[in-house]
Amino acid sequence: MRQLRACLSITLVLFVLTCVVYPTLVTAAAQLGFSERANGSLVMRDGKVVGSALIGQTFADEGAHPEYLWGRPSAASDVAVTSDGASPLVVTYSGGSNYGPLHPALADEIAARVALLRATGVEGPIPVDLVTKSASGLDPHVSPASAAIQIARIAKARRTTRERVEAIVAAHTEGRTLGLLGEPRVDVLAVNLTLDRELPMTGKEPTP
Repeated sequence: MRQLRACLSITLVLFVLTCVVYPTLVTAAAQLGFSERANGSLVMRDGKVVGSALIGQTFADEGAHPEYLWGRPSAASDVAVTSDGASPLVVTYSGGSNYGPLHPALADEIAARVALLRATGVEGPIPVDLVTKSASGLDPHVSPASAAIQIARIAKARRTTRERVEAIVAAHTEGRTLGLLGEPRVDVLAVNLTLDRELPMTGKEPTP
């Protein structure tokens, strides 16, 4: 009985420490020190969550939305049917297609993406991140080169000047982390939210 009581006591103490005390302390420290990151780096608009700064988004039919900056293709999206009949693409998991470089489906995907971009007037080389999926499928950024080839299309769709769109893209272009790590990148969601706020789709001619 002494051994049983000792085992039960140790189990109870460890349970309290590892399942109550430790999680409580870690949660409290996270909320006090960096609550925004601890809660998922959520992006708000008009008091509603519209996404996360860490997770890329896409449209059900990007070709039908020339007024937005398009992000990197994703293999981590599912179609979600909503109550109003809409079918937006939502990210439900992380993962890639896992197609090998010689897989015919990969070639077909790239060809379809290139055709979509060419149809919008893109000429010349197309950056690889606009036609290939990432390993995680969650990339919230595109390269500055990928954003640059979309500026003319966005400006035309929003009936504004290239300079105004370029300024918005430049404002949301991030450099290398600590000046050394990674590559320069453009925050797709931030650009699109700013486009909607500063250059709403009014159907009017560009403002001089």
